[in-house]
Amino acid sequence: MLERAIPSTGENLPVIGLGTWQQFDVDSTSAAQGPLPEVLKRMLQKGGRLIDSSPMYGKAEERVGDLTAASGNADKYFYATKVWITGETNGIRQMEASMKKMRRPVLDLMQVHNLQDWQTHLNTINAWKEQGRIRYTGITHYTVSAHEELERIVRSKVVDFVQFNYSIGVRSAEKSLLNACMDSGVAVIINEPFEKGDLFRMVRGKLLPPWAADYDIRSWTQFFLKYILAHPAVNCVIPGTSDPQHMQDNLQAGEGALPDEKGRKLMAEFMDSL
Repeated sequence: MLERAIPSTGENLPVIGLGTWQQFDVDSTSAAQGPLPEVLKRMLQKGGRLIDSSPMYGKAEERVGDLTAASGNADKYFYATKVWITGETNGIRQMEASMKKMRRPVLDLMQVHNLQDWQTHLNTINAWKEQGRIRYTGITHYTVSAHEELERIVRSKVVDFVQFNYSIGVRSAEKSLLNACMDSGVAVIINEPFEKGDLFRMVRGKLLPPWAADYDIRSWTQFFLKYILAHPAVNCVIPGTSDPQHMQDNLQAGEGALPDEKGRKLMAEFMDSL
């Protein structure tokens, strides 16, 4: 698994992680959890570590905490969650609840979800970082309309991480946001890499172009993820899944060759032609 350094510390982070929206919002019964333990197991076996969650995701934080604890490998993962509320006191209560649900005395990454009351919460998050309760700070959003504000915050160098949407189908972040992250030394997590499945619908029934093999691409999943990972600003992509085979496919995108600029151009032109 390819790893990239977090700019603020130099700590290496595997480039494929796991999102938990919807898939981990399930009850604690074995039947409801289904294949989720196997998803987490395969991620760790193939070198992935980052699990991203949020209070917005229902029971997901609690399931992450339960399942990683039951695995016996809880300390091997990199735990990221968010604060998603207005007000300092409410934010403190929510973050404390998240850490309890995820069973983490120290959280790897706390992010302000969708920039909600971000200045208030960053004050708390930074204080907690100084106290050793949080290792990294971050902000997130999932829409192109937020990219301009994200860039302004990134250029102010007040966070360790920024998370936003980027895919081969929606390349707005290439205009300036990704470069701003590199210039400012801010780590990047990418959400919505498959555009809620729209990309797969676009290529349904189509064969991979023969030149995809030059970049060790063996599936459309790897095609979409390797395009993102080929941008040097990207530290980690977090596709969500509850399917162990899909997890395996996602993880393999973090192995082997990555497209060069010529390859990225070919990939983008191919998708634009559909």
